[in-house]
Amino acid sequence: MFEWLGENWWALWLTVFLAFAVVEMLTLDLFFIMLGGGALAGLIADFSGADLWLQIVIFCVVSLLMIVFVRPVALNHLRKGPTEQLSNIDRLIGQPALVIEAVSSTSGLVKIGGDVWSARSAAGVIDAGATVQVTKIDGATAVVASAADNSPR
Repeated sequence: MFEWLGENWWALWLTVFLAFAVVEMLTLDLFFIMLGGGALAGLIADFSGADLWLQIVIFCVVSLLMIVFVRPVALNHLRKGPTEQLSNIDRLIGQPALVIEAVSSTSGLVKIGGDVWSARSAAGVIDAGATVQVTKIDGATAVVASAADNSPR
């Protein structure tokens, strides 16, 4: 086994690349994929006939260059857009919703956008057909208040 590995370093480089790719998928830091790029460079160096010490040097240099130069550009590209842009459930807070089933302090259903959510009222019972405003998301439940309660006075 070790004799075969000593003659086929490409298999080790490929395994290292795949390991870094899996770790990157779990962390999403854009760090391990840069190391994976270095492993691919080592793989190419092996196919080119470079000695093992040179493959390791190429791995280190390419990984370092990718971490220093490519990663910051990639992170900036991913974070492009306004910082105040809301995503996921944060964008639902403040949105109007239609009460489908009467909402009490313990249960009810509302339609936010095109999705039906379980809901509860911050105060009192709100009848079906009323328009409410989402004040908070608690797990998979929208906490709503009557639109009249949230209007400026």
